[in-house]
Amino acid sequence: MVLWEVASAVVLGKVRFEKGRIYTFIGEVVVSMNPYKNLNIYGRDTIEQYRGRELYERPPHLFAIADAAYKAMKRRSKDTCIVISGESGAGKTEASKYIMHYIAAITNPGQRAEVERVKNILLKSNCVLEAFGNAKTNRNDNSSRFGKYMDINFDFKGDPIGGHINNYLLEKSRVIVQQAGERSFHSFYQLLQGGSDQMLRSLHLQKDASAYKYICPGAQIKCSINDGAEFKAVADAMKVIGFKQEEIQTVYKIVAAILHLGNLKFSVDGDTPVIENSKVVSIIADLLSTKSDMVEKALLFRTVATGRDVIDKQHTEQEATYGRDAFAKAIYERLFAWIVTHINDVIEVKNYDTTVHGKNTVIGVLDIYGFEIFDNNSFEQFCINYCNEKLQQLFIQLVLKQEQEEYQREGIPWKHIDYFNNQVIVDLVEQQHKGIISILDDACMNVGKVTDEMFLEALNNKLGKHAHFSSRKLCATDKTLEFDRDFRIKHYAGDVIYSVTGFIDKNKDTLFQDFKRLMYNSSNPVLKMMWPEGKLSITEVTKRPLTAATLFKNSMIALVDNLASKEPYYVRCIKPNDKKSPQLFDEERCRHQVEYLGLLENVRVRRAGFAYRQTYEKFLHRYKMISEFTWPNHDLPSDTDAVKKLIECHGFQHDVAYGKTKIFIRTPRTLFTLEELHAKMLVRIVLFLQKVWRGTLARLRYKRTKAALTILKYYRRYKVKSYIREVARRFHNVRQMKDYGKHVPWPTPPKVLRRFEEALQTIYHRWRAGELIRSVPPEVLPQLRAKVAAMEVLKGHRADIGLQRAWEGNYIALKSDNSQTTGSFIPVANELKRKDKYMNVLFSCHVRKVNRFNKVEDRAIFITDRHLYKMDPMKQYKVMKTIPLYNLIGLSVSNGKDQLVVFHTKDNKDLIVCLFSKEPSNDSRIGELVGVLASHFKSEKRALQVSITNPVQCSLHGRKCTVSVETKTNQSQPDFTKHRSGFILCVPGN
Repeated sequence: MVLWEVASAVVLGKVRFEKGRIYTFIGEVVVSMNPYKNLNIYGRDTIEQYRGRELYERPPHLFAIADAAYKAMKRRSKDTCIVISGESGAGKTEASKYIMHYIAAITNPGQRAEVERVKNILLKSNCVLEAFGNAKTNRNDNSSRFGKYMDINFDFKGDPIGGHINNYLLEKSRVIVQQAGERSFHSFYQLLQGGSDQMLRSLHLQKDASAYKYICPGAQIKCSINDGAEFKAVADAMKVIGFKQEEIQTVYKIVAAILHLGNLKFSVDGDTPVIENSKVVSIIADLLSTKSDMVEKALLFRTVATGRDVIDKQHTEQEATYGRDAFAKAIYERLFAWIVTHINDVIEVKNYDTTVHGKNTVIGVLDIYGFEIFDNNSFEQFCINYCNEKLQQLFIQLVLKQEQEEYQREGIPWKHIDYFNNQVIVDLVEQQHKGIISILDDACMNVGKVTDEMFLEALNNKLGKHAHFSSRKLCATDKTLEFDRDFRIKHYAGDVIYSVTGFIDKNKDTLFQDFKRLMYNSSNPVLKMMWPEGKLSITEVTKRPLTAATLFKNSMIALVDNLASKEPYYVRCIKPNDKKSPQLFDEERCRHQVEYLGLLENVRVRRAGFAYRQTYEKFLHRYKMISEFTWPNHDLPSDTDAVKKLIECHGFQHDVAYGKTKIFIRTPRTLFTLEELHAKMLVRIVLFLQKVWRGTLARLRYKRTKAALTILKYYRRYKVKSYIREVARRFHNVRQMKDYGKHVPWPTPPKVLRRFEEALQTIYHRWRAGELIRSVPPEVLPQLRAKVAAMEVLKGHRADIGLQRAWEGNYIALKSDNSQTTGSFIPVANELKRKDKYMNVLFSCHVRKVNRFNKVEDRAIFITDRHLYKMDPMKQYKVMKTIPLYNLIGLSVSNGKDQLVVFHTKDNKDLIVCLFSKEPSNDSRIGELVGVLASHFKSEKRALQVSITNPVQCSLHGRKCTVSVETKTNQSQPDFTKHRSGFILCVPGN
């Protein structure tokens, strides 16, 4: 039965692989098949298809699991993690990049600049870490040679606000040696192929990778990575992340220094070790910003403290080579750790206050090296495979073991499903005092010369009876194992033969203190920062550092504890073949992976189990709004009864099971329906809450506004009363004042009384004017009214109105103005009074007139309350023309000091005259003429249009013309002259 199920699973995987469907769901686990080709299933359109959808609504995809983790984090404020596991070359790194890409695409809809900055740095960090931490192996052109766990922090709105990267066990031995067909880290080849000629000259490098001993084995190996293009991409990414230009230069100086270190050649001159190519030492010293003699001394000698004495111990050729290689590995490891720290400093969440910004939730993404079986498996493969055992144990604990135990604990009917629990292998490696790591540490701490063979002997003695451990001594007939070299561990993914060669040295991770002091004393601040322990004195006693295996074990335990505290989602990556072919599907290879990944047991548990489970309290808290029996609060005996009532209301009772403390839902469809009902009701509740809250705010605003208006009303009343009291106080005795209070200043009114003040001042000025007028004699009143009328019309238009002198009106009748002919004018005026029956003489004056025939003559005008008469003073003031005042429609005067007046009539026969007086000769009478006519017309409630312009427009018997005024210095009397557009009145300049 088991074999048939495995075969069915493999056949199903083959069918899906051949159709390009590389993803499959097993519950909340995504099984991913590496297609070994680019597929068009990661674009913006695909992202939109999965955004906000439930897990099983769309076909299986990485985006579905990423969205599920994001929704769980956002909806329930729960930390989640996505664990990506599988063999080396199964596509884990690409899967993690697509997950990061999806999370970046669906967040920050408001395009906040800080969130965009964090997203860019998180995405660009992949590029930088891959360059310095990935390499081509026989199984994968872009294999992660370090473990990476990235936490992405989100604010309460679900937008990324920062993150943190943890790195695990960089395979630093790859710096100095690689297996056949493999390369060192990408960074070395990218620098040589992508660096400019000027840059390479400054680093004393050439483009040919075969010129450098450390990386020459991989120089001729074909790789799908475009080193030149990737170099530029990495440089751009480092700038986006925030690396300064001098920091980027330091990074590549360190990479170049490692290449030069590999080319150092040691020999022995007698008993003294020497460096054959000492010029390279100067180059290394220059790149590391230190002195060449100090570099040479650190390479050839070791400083040893014996009590108070300090001596320099010479290296043998073998010791010098070991020290150089250890130095190269340590420099690269410190560089990689510094890059990770620098990225963390930039993306770390700063100044986040949960009371202000809400809960800070996390999605973790684990992309760590996969299970490895090489031709030669050493200490690094041992640690990597131990890591995968820990992750498999976590998968078993959470997906297989805990789930079945939970069903039994909750009283859910359940038939136990067997599975392989790899806890026994984990204990074999990490158990205190009995595990391989403890035995290795004990060997490293023994006094004297300890060899790898002695370590293997200790393993044989202590683990000889363990079912998952064997060696040639324990199985003498097994010729696949070498005596005194190999041991085998039966891992969950298969048997792996490890060579103990180098285990002791790699676990001790010995680096002479001389190199640490050399780097600490570098003048480059970045290098100095990488080696803080270099400041210790030579004679200072320090605590024995933890071994590499123990440090790795501790970090793995912490990692698993961190993952277990979150809600996990799994991506299980499978390699369809070992040839990286997009067409080949190796059924036997895939069957092996299906078996050891526990996918079959996962399918059985999911098929028999439940898709969702939750405590009654939390379930009710989320879904109580969709039932009238539970919203807003229920009156049933317990939360369990309330949940049952809620489920029965919607007819889901056949798809659920009730445990002691939890409800279990079998199919995702029921959960999706509950979520849809929750989302619909949530909108109604939000609208209701908004309505209530807006009503509350409106009532508060109304009360505050009403209170403010009441205060304002009383305040205004107080200000008005105060103002009126002050006005009454100041103007209390104005009747007794000579100027009737003109000198009294008005108090400043409040803004609300500005218009009232204007009205009050108008009333006061009218009262004062009335008081002043009452004191004026009656015979003077007509002249006063005329002056007021003149001022209203001419003020601001003419400089001299004549307000300061007495207005006589009938100037011709005065002897001073007409001494010779006064006797002849008065009888004519009396005759006109008898004949035309006028009541009052308004104005009379001698004038100079011009007619339409351009004839200029001296005349006189006599204006009564009924007519305007034009007279000839040379003929005893004979009336030459009579114009009834009702035929007069307006006057035009200029804006100068001249005496030009144009009388406009209804029949367009305008009268053009210039007033002149004899005593005094420069007396201006224009203001008086305009004033008396305006006052008279006003008394008769008629309109008199007065125009003040220069030139003056007029009409002579229907012909339009203009009269302009010009000043001439040699002119003695005003006079009219002909002009093409009309006339010019020339007046004296003085």
